[in-house]
Amino acid sequence: MTGTNGSNFRSHEDETAREYFHHSSAQRVNTDAVLVEALRGQYPNLDLTVVPQQNANLLAYASAGFATATPLEDSTKDPVYGAALKWRVFVPPARRLDNSAGVFAERILFGKFLYKWKDHEFILYVADGRDGGASYPDITNNYILTSETYKINDLIKEATLWGSRLHDEVWVFDQGFWQKSRELFDSVRKAQWEDVILEEGMKKAIIADVENFFDGQSTYQNLKVPWKRGIIYYGPPGNGKTISIKAMMHALYQRGQDGSDKLSVPTLYVRTLSSFGGPEYSLRNIFAKARQEAPCYLVFEDLDSIVSDNVRSYFLNEVDGLRSNDGILMVGSTNHLDRLDPGISKRPSRFDRKYYFPDPDYDQRVQYAQYWQQKLKDSDNIEFPDALCPAVARITDKFSFAYMQEAFVASLLAIAVGDSTSSSPRDRMRKSRAQNRWAGPDDPLKYSKLQLLSRVNLMSDGNSELDKVLLWKELRKQIAILREEMEEKRAKQLLGSMRSEFTQYRDELDEKLHRQDQKLPDRSRKFGMDYPPFRGLNSDQ
Repeated sequence: MTGTNGSNFRSHEDETAREYFHHSSAQRVNTDAVLVEALRGQYPNLDLTVVPQQNANLLAYASAGFATATPLEDSTKDPVYGAALKWRVFVPPARRLDNSAGVFAERILFGKFLYKWKDHEFILYVADGRDGGASYPDITNNYILTSETYKINDLIKEATLWGSRLHDEVWVFDQGFWQKSRELFDSVRKAQWEDVILEEGMKKAIIADVENFFDGQSTYQNLKVPWKRGIIYYGPPGNGKTISIKAMMHALYQRGQDGSDKLSVPTLYVRTLSSFGGPEYSLRNIFAKARQEAPCYLVFEDLDSIVSDNVRSYFLNEVDGLRSNDGILMVGSTNHLDRLDPGISKRPSRFDRKYYFPDPDYDQRVQYAQYWQQKLKDSDNIEFPDALCPAVARITDKFSFAYMQEAFVASLLAIAVGDSTSSSPRDRMRKSRAQNRWAGPDDPLKYSKLQLLSRVNLMSDGNSELDKVLLWKELRKQIAILREEMEEKRAKQLLGSMRSEFTQYRDELDEKLHRQDQKLPDRSRKFGMDYPPFRGLNSDQ
């Protein structure tokens, strides 16, 4: 007995629990070995199987309804060792706006249970076996005692498979680990292809590409080619790449549901390669998980920032290497296709299909305005006539969906902040002046009255009835502000491009003049002349 004399043992005490407490209170070397020795001594007629909880969480499996785990505690006869050792914490709501009361949670450090599964009963001990005071690694084991050892393997198998599957979750790789994300799943579940505004032919092509890949395993096998593909979504930011990926994730989740005979397809979402082991370690784990879960949908959002020049070779090796990537469909999104290495973007065997997401055209902008009209239809304070949709589309040329969203959100916020729906025009003007009074001279959103009025008047639709609609008035103001921002951004980009071209031209000219300068001495000696050397455009003198 560790840390105490065995002669002090009392008959009403649980020997194993007592041993755990004594051992944990002293110097710890190998908790697992100590518990195995104690359990074999306490239950000589039962067989013992040790199962790491990391692989098979039997308590979680029971809480999901597949088994029952009844605590075996007797704090009356055994007040010291008869009760489980556990931590109880209160978990407050993740967001106060959810109006949740929060929950109490317990973590079992040491406990004893009667475990019932499929008409079979086992004695189960669960123990935190971490040796020392460090927080890593966290080792918790299940100690199963039974005379029906042949049933243990079936229980371990089913509990392990249940724990490895997704339950209304998405696999997310972040900070070097794969994690199950319920939050991302809830976001994906709200994304429907019906809500994605794209050219209809392009939308159908995207869906067909992905569906045909996962339905076409036999076709790839018959053609003797690897069953893998890559797709790139690219174009200006804010035009539907992310929502298209989420809608596809949702559609793939529906496969295999409700009796469908189609193969279910999980999504693996890569957030970043940053990890304690470096980006190469992350890529190795990402593709190992993808091969394990295949067929799967492997998502690299902002591909150009994830696969940098430092890891390009390692990434290509994982894609093209000796290990099979059958069943893996990679999809990467980027705002800057030109920043991707040609070995990634131009090799058909890697990312063979590309879809360009341009700024929305007039009809698509009308559709987006109608989306907001439908969204606000239950609001009694917002007037949104049908004529407003084409009017908004006409004044948002070259706007992305993200900019249009910003215009609507900013307009509604302006109405909410100013309480414009219940105020007279004079009251709204007074509130506007009061807000601008403290903005200061450097506020980029503080337009002079004449500047703002001139831009807004240019956007007038010529419809006197529409000009009375409050939302239309606010939209014109916000669109004028966003238009100014777009023009400033484009001017900076143009200036940067001109500077880059000038620098390149200067360097090329300087190189040519330098080569001529090296030839001048020979020619000057031929004619008896002595020319001073040419120093070039970059010379200090």
